[in-house]
Amino acid sequence: MYQRILVPVDGSETSFLGVDEAIRLAGVTGGRVRFVHAIDELSVGLAMDAYAGYMGDLRACLHENATEMLAGAKAAAGAAGAEADAVLHDSYNDRIADVVGAQARQWPADLIVVGTHGRRGVRRLVLGSGAESILRTAPVPVLLVRARPQPGTDASAQEPAHVSLPSAALSME
Repeated sequence: MYQRILVPVDGSETSFLGVDEAIRLAGVTGGRVRFVHAIDELSVGLAMDAYAGYMGDLRACLHENATEMLAGAKAAAGAAGAEADAVLHDSYNDRIADVVGAQARQWPADLIVVGTHGRRGVRRLVLGSGAESILRTAPVPVLLVRARPQPGTDASAQEPAHVSLPSAALSME
C-alpha cells in the first residue's frame, strides 16, 4: 500500500493535521514519511511585514523557522515509531504545487497528504488554495485532511459537497 508518504508542511494548523494523519497512516502501512517545505514567493511576501526591520536577515529567518518546523515534524514521526526525513526547498521562483509534484516524482512518493482549510467562495478566491493546486498537478494520489470547524461556526456550512462520477474515478469537495 502507501509506503512513501509525502507531506507538505507550511507551519499552519491544517498542515500539522496532515502531518498527524500521514504519521498515523505510516504506522498502519509500515511506510516512510517525507516532509517538505518550500520557501517561496508567498512565504517571503507574508514574512516581509513581520520582518520589515530585518530585511537583511529575512532569508536566514525563514530558513531557520523552516528547519525548526521540519525538525518538529520529524520528531513527531520518530515519537510515533515512523521513519521520516525532511526536505527544505529554498527558491523564490517555484510554486508549492510544483515543488511538491517534483518531490513526489523524484523521491518517488506513493501518496501526498495535505492539510486544507476547506475555504470556499470569496475567501478561496482571495486567499487561494495551495491544496487545490497540489491536487490538480500531483502525479500520485492525494489525501486531503480538512481543518476542524471553528467554534461558533455553522457546522452545516462546513460540510463538504460531494461529486461522484458513475465510474467512481473522481470524488471531490
